[in-house]
Amino acid sequence: MSPRLIKELNPQKILIRSTNWIGDAVMTTPAVHTIRKNFPEAEITMLAVPWVADIFKLSPDVDKVYIYDKTSIYHGKIRGPVKLAWDLKKYTFDAAILLQNAIEAAIITKMAGIPIRAGYKRDGRGLILSHGVSISDETRKKHQVHYYQDMLKGLGLDPGPDHLRITLPDQLVSWAERIVDCMKCKIPFSMDAQQTGKVISFLDERKTATLKRGNAAIPVIGFNPGAAFGPAKRWPVEKFAQLAAIISKNFGESGCVIIVFGTDVDTEAAQRIRNFSIHTPNHVQDMTGKTNLQQAMALIKCCDVFVTNDSGLMHVAAGLDIPSITIFGSTDHIATGPYSDQALIVRRELECSPCMKTHCPRGHLQCLESIKSTDVYEKLVRILSHKTL
Repeated sequence: MSPRLIKELNPQKILIRSTNWIGDAVMTTPAVHTIRKNFPEAEITMLAVPWVADIFKLSPDVDKVYIYDKTSIYHGKIRGPVKLAWDLKKYTFDAAILLQNAIEAAIITKMAGIPIRAGYKRDGRGLILSHGVSISDETRKKHQVHYYQDMLKGLGLDPGPDHLRITLPDQLVSWAERIVDCMKCKIPFSMDAQQTGKVISFLDERKTATLKRGNAAIPVIGFNPGAAFGPAKRWPVEKFAQLAAIISKNFGESGCVIIVFGTDVDTEAAQRIRNFSIHTPNHVQDMTGKTNLQQAMALIKCCDVFVTNDSGLMHVAAGLDIPSITIFGSTDHIATGPYSDQALIVRRELECSPCMKTHCPRGHLQCLESIKSTDVYEKLVRILSHKTL
């Protein structure tokens, strides 16, 4: 006999197991909203690894975030999951909805004594799930936003809208706007605290003087040269540098701001972009390794256009409705591309692409090398021409 539908069981304490990558987590936000829509009175807890937790800490669809920190509290291949299961058991969850595909997620929720365990029947975990969903051939061909929504439909839930959902508090957005204003007016700023009244006053005076000089339309352009997957996802940093030089030359000595995003792993790339020409250093702001995810999201919200590799921050820009240009190499632009009508994709159709490899199997990386900085600049100008700056 088939198990009763989750909606009929009406769980009041729900644990959602998040995916482990920023981009994947953003693509699950419509599914998380679907869960909230179907269980409006339930207490929903998101189980997430530290680097994606900020996405859900700000979500109105989630009541609590439980951090699965594998480096300290839950370290060890066996000890960590066992301890996590023991700790989760104390919360007496009624249901666990597993957006992550791994068998570990099913085992942990089983050991935690959670009676309803729902998710795709993948990674050999079908027998562990109380409510398993098979993946159809049709779903495999869709964008991943639909992949997660289809799972919930398979569980009998009524799907909510498919649009991405990233919420930023007004205070955080205001902070980011002040930081960007300081960049535009070339005023030193601190990332550690809100600007003091004295600095705000000085900023307002400098901003007024800048506008009087006829420089009201100062575009803010985000660069994201990194991608954790591997070099087959990364447009060569030299091409980002060439693009920065073209932008800075054409927009004038103080007519644009280029913000380079990323972790401290991307700092070398940011410096190469900054140092490429005599013009670029006056415009490039290296924010690599200087922000947490919430701060990075708020600063992306301030961008007029975001130039990026296929990465987590690409999906953040899509979730914030920021116009973007994404350079695709080895990965699938249909299944995991930016889910936004504000996004432009630049790619080269080769007989070997998408190969889905971290490194080019043929050693030439032509899918990325053949994309010129001028190709991207033309698209960037087209986007800016449609915006009121």
